[in-house]
Amino acid sequence: MPKTRVNPTRMELTRLKGKLATAVRGHKLLKDKRDELMRQFLELVRENKALREEVEAGINEANKNFVLARLAMSTEAVNVAFMSSKQEVTLDVSSKNIMSVEVPVFKSQTRTSDENDIYSYGLAFTSSDLDDAVGSLSDLLPKMLELAEKEKACQMMAAEIEKTRRRVNALEHVMIPDYKENIKYITMKLDENDRSSQIRLMKVKNQMLEETYHYEAKAEAAAREIAAKYAAEDAAEDNNE
Repeated sequence: MPKTRVNPTRMELTRLKGKLATAVRGHKLLKDKRDELMRQFLELVRENKALREEVEAGINEANKNFVLARLAMSTEAVNVAFMSSKQEVTLDVSSKNIMSVEVPVFKSQTRTSDENDIYSYGLAFTSSDLDDAVGSLSDLLPKMLELAEKEKACQMMAAEIEKTRRRVNALEHVMIPDYKENIKYITMKLDENDRSSQIRLMKVKNQMLEETYHYEAKAEAAAREIAAKYAAEDAAEDNNE
């Protein structure tokens, strides 16, 4: 018996067969999408891992330079050096489509094109370690933005993979088996109805044939009685003569 109540008619059977064909096709497309998402996701994870290691190494190096600068300079001198900034960075956010997943794209743009504007202080009165730290952080900015892109893309693709996986499982283990079970139930009911109709037709035919046979037998008996009656009358007339 099917899990849901269905009307065992040929129209319902045709409708369920159409739904089953659509579900099977959708299941194949979703499996292909899931496999391609997994391939791109794993590739993106490998790139993200390598980029994160590179960024973390750069940040550690910049921190070392900052520590050396703090040892060579006083706290007041460091605070004064970063009191005002010459350079400004603008971040533009757009998106791109990866297998129906809109992942972010970050693009940075500086206010001026002069590379020396990243230093907000005069180079004559500061430590070279401070210059190296600021320069290394400036060089790391594009890679940090790229790392943010890849990590966010990994999160969004992982969520999309999980959603696609649930849809594939729902089609494969729930909807398609239900459609097949309902189609099987309706087909059995229709075959049963066809057999019942055929049996009824055969009974009606046999009854009609039987009635026809009895009618012919009665007609033949009546004809024999009439013939016998005429024969008796002819014999009586012959005897009178």
